[in-house]
Amino acid sequence: MLNPSFLPDEATEQLRTFCRHRLNLIDKRSSTNQRIQKYLKLLNLRLDIVVNDIAGLTGMKIIRAIIAGEADPNVLAEHRHHNCKKSKSEIAKALVSNNRADYLFCLEKEVKLFDFLNSQIEEIEQRIALQINNYINCMPEVVDDLPSRKKHKRSNKNSIKTIDLNIASYQYFGGVDLLDIPGVSYSTVLSIMSELGPEGINKFPTAKQFASWLRLALNNKISGGKILSSKVPRGSNRLKIALRNSAYSISRLKDCPLNKFYKKMAFKKLRKYIH
Repeated sequence: MLNPSFLPDEATEQLRTFCRHRLNLIDKRSSTNQRIQKYLKLLNLRLDIVVNDIAGLTGMKIIRAIIAGEADPNVLAEHRHHNCKKSKSEIAKALVSNNRADYLFCLEKEVKLFDFLNSQIEEIEQRIALQINNYINCMPEVVDDLPSRKKHKRSNKNSIKTIDLNIASYQYFGGVDLLDIPGVSYSTVLSIMSELGPEGINKFPTAKQFASWLRLALNNKISGGKILSSKVPRGSNRLKIALRNSAYSISRLKDCPLNKFYKKMAFKKLRKYIH
């Protein structure tokens, strides 16, 4: 009477738990980073104007020096990394502080929380790498060859750093190179590994049923042979979000067959797309 539900194997469930917890920690770190920037502005320190990322090398060195009690803008500007585009004089002009004690106290607490979250993310990434390697080592058939290098696919600050996903995913899926697909990033592959597992896609008889499980299929409400509404159901499926992000990245690619297909489908559905 009831349709069967998709349940991954135990190893995939454990990997899913670790990956979801990692994403939650990354969200908390992002919120902490925003609060650090807020207290810097309250201190009249416009570090966000002179550096691209306040959590980068230059930004964190300057912030730690401020917490340590340094208030001289010229001394703070000496922490400039050689790759920083702004000069020391430009950085010094943005670092004239009002030295409010309450803001400095809160800034120190937020930086400590930021460091704690970084350590937690590093620990969970080590567990993720261990979980993936244990599964690969227990596979009956080991893939000996290596996938091609993905020079065009860059990793960002939120990418996992404890494992080479290009090689690990290739072995995990039995020689299928998902990263060779345009628009598929390292985070997308990790979402597929943690949400579906190596054999999860085979549990869906058709692509339409898989799209329905992702809550990407239109929910047509029909009465008397007339469609009253057709909207995509709400849902926070993490794999759904990852695949949507891949589709958005495909829309920005040039000279790619999938980009042409995206524009064709967007025009067919009367949606706006990026030229």
